[in-house]
Amino acid sequence: MKEELVDLLSQALQSLAAAESLSLPDRIDIQLERGRGSGHGDYASNLAMRLAPVLRQNPRELATRLVAHLPVHAHIDQVEVAGPGFINFFLTRDAANAVIARIHREGREFGRSHYGRGQQVIVEFVSANPTGPLHVGHGRGAAFGAALADVLEATGHAVHREYYINDAGRQMHILAVSVLIRYLEHRGESMAFPANGYRGDYIHGIARDLEAEAGERYRITAAELTAGLPADAHAGGDKEAYIDALIARARGLLGEGRYEEILEAAVTAITGDIAEDLAAFGVRYDRWFSERALVRTGAVEHALEQLQAAGALYDAEGARWFRSTDYGDDKDRVVRRADGQTTYFASDIAYHLNKFERGFEQAIDVFGADHHGYMARVRASLEAFGHATDALTFRLVQFAILYRGSERLPMSTRAGEFVTLRALREEVGNDAARFFYVMRRPEQHLDFDLELAKSQSNDNPVYYIQYAHARVCSVRRQRHERGIEHDHDNGLSHVDRLDADHEQALIQALGRYPEALESAAANHEPHLLAAYLRELAGAFHTYYNAHTFLVDDRDLRDARLTLIEAVRQVVRNGLDLLGVSAPERM
Repeated sequence: MKEELVDLLSQALQSLAAAESLSLPDRIDIQLERGRGSGHGDYASNLAMRLAPVLRQNPRELATRLVAHLPVHAHIDQVEVAGPGFINFFLTRDAANAVIARIHREGREFGRSHYGRGQQVIVEFVSANPTGPLHVGHGRGAAFGAALADVLEATGHAVHREYYINDAGRQMHILAVSVLIRYLEHRGESMAFPANGYRGDYIHGIARDLEAEAGERYRITAAELTAGLPADAHAGGDKEAYIDALIARARGLLGEGRYEEILEAAVTAITGDIAEDLAAFGVRYDRWFSERALVRTGAVEHALEQLQAAGALYDAEGARWFRSTDYGDDKDRVVRRADGQTTYFASDIAYHLNKFERGFEQAIDVFGADHHGYMARVRASLEAFGHATDALTFRLVQFAILYRGSERLPMSTRAGEFVTLRALREEVGNDAARFFYVMRRPEQHLDFDLELAKSQSNDNPVYYIQYAHARVCSVRRQRHERGIEHDHDNGLSHVDRLDADHEQALIQALGRYPEALESAAANHEPHLLAAYLRELAGAFHTYYNAHTFLVDDRDLRDARLTLIEAVRQVVRNGLDLLGVSAPERM
């Protein structure tokens, strides 16, 4: 209906322009919004108010003349001009009721659209360093990214889901020596664990697997590994200097071949665990993209060569710098250190260049809030490459803070003190975790209440929505038990009997689903869909508590059953896009 009204306004505008010889702008974006309550119509447009300054017209008078040129439409009951020039549309009851037939006709496809027009979009999300299992903070980015990708796909975008594996650089070397030390401990060596190492139990697991597979292959003594190294933090030294020296010593003693085997075993084990964890969380990817592959394939050097050709690099202090301040960043950035090694940032800009060279028209990066300073420098590189900076969108996700009662749970990956995503899923279930993560705007802080997520009450939003679906299924079971038939076609032919206030409110809510889905896609905000589902569930529960469905009046009964089956379908459609199940029993 919204599209039809936009088309009617467009026809009215062209007719008015022809009649009055008006010179219209080349491109006119006709906006239509839901009415803001009783008396304001079902839809409202500010078209006249937006055109008035361009046409040098009084907006209210322009709106009145536009209404006079509107074609007649069977589903429009009344059109009025309100306030400074709003055009309010009041639809017939048949127009509102028509959504019920459409839901039953389209089923799982109801609400889906071609809004995205096939735009090629790559959504990168999670991309946690493979230095340990995913914790509940990563879970929010996973749930948000997966829901965003599904919402975009449902609205006609061609979506590619990608995980960027940060498997190169210093953190990987810290991981490798952490595994090596635990391996040596299992072989009988004894040494103080580095203050800057990874301490989680998962490191022991990787070391045990390494020992079982390789035996003595990586055996060196603790004495030769630590002899002559600078003091670690617990001995009054610098933990950063110590870990770097330890890495260098390990590489020298093992040789690059054996050292790389340990690093590869650690990265493979943790990446595999992450992939398994995300798959169990209902999160899928089209590709896992390795940072090391960027280096091996020459993509990093390719990116730097392009920046050099654009005159965007210079040498200073023994390093090579990107002139990012020329493109809006607050300072220039090093892309190659004095030792010849490229930086993390060099890999990042190569990866983003690679995305657009693969043909994607829009890139969406879902990052933790700590990446706020990262945005300007990456956009600067895209501008230097000659790409439009608005083709890259960042959505920053605040890490969730987990509470058990009043106790805040720790989240330090390095110290090994954190709640894993797997543990959260096992405690509250995928459904509660997926919904709680996306029910607020991603930039907002999220206090994840474990007790609420597990509760079976109306205060638990996911339970409240799922219960709406289950209640419809319960009515279906009651009908079967009582031997009552439901004539679907008869129900559709008698939807005019649904004239109670609760029924009309529920029908209006059903009609808003396609718009809620489109808005969630357009704004990259799946929480808008979550909020809509809560509103729909609320309208249904109010209706359920106020009316009887299995009444003796056959026509009214069929109409009511047809209505609640439409509610069941829309709830299921929406929950599916958020990665949440729609159970038939609660």
